[in-house]
Amino acid sequence: MNKAILFVDDEQIILMSLKSQLKKHFGNEYRYETAQNTEEAWSIIEELAEEGIDILIIISDWLMPNQRGDEFLRDVHKTYPQIKKIIISGHIDELSLNQLKGEVDLHSFLNKPWSESDLIKKVEDAITKIA
Repeated sequence: MNKAILFVDDEQIILMSLKSQLKKHFGNEYRYETAQNTEEAWSIIEELAEEGIDILIIISDWLMPNQRGDEFLRDVHKTYPQIKKIIISGHIDELSLNQLKGEVDLHSFLNKPWSESDLIKKVEDAITKIA
């Protein structure tokens, strides 16, 4: 398994739900990694890079302690512009979302609470756009 999807959210229940829904749909086609903060996410990103595993998609919460998801995705984009990025949030304003889209080639936005079918559709769409 040399392809991964990374979930970043400060709520463990959200991480488990996202992972479970995608794993149910895609099975063992991908490696699924979870991080409860951006520091943990960076450790996982570096570890996967050392192992030669490509992160295809990062699904990150918008509002997290220490560093917001939009800031994290901007940092990720500087080093890994090829990774598809999906932001998830229950509270985001259109201006901030549009700004992020322009800066990091944001693939899509997922509302909290999300539907499993919407999550799967957005991830499938992101995967098809990977060169």
